[in-house]
Amino acid sequence: MNLLRMRIHHLIEQVADEDLQSTWNIVYTLYCDFYMLKAIAQVKRSQQPWDILTHEEAMRLLMFF
Repeated sequence: MNLLRMRIHHLIEQVADEDLQSTWNIVYTLYCDFYMLKAIAQVKRSQQPWDILTHEEAMRLLMFF
């Protein structure tokens, strides 16, 4: 882990100051995408076949509430 941290710091030092904000925006976007993909995968693992309703079933259930 320490080696990876050192390599990342080295890469950051090589980025020009004027490019830091755009680089951060790209990294943050990738982080958010990864976070969402991880959450989607977790939901897929916990989802059961009977958890999904068709549009018609959902509309029928909503009419009773």
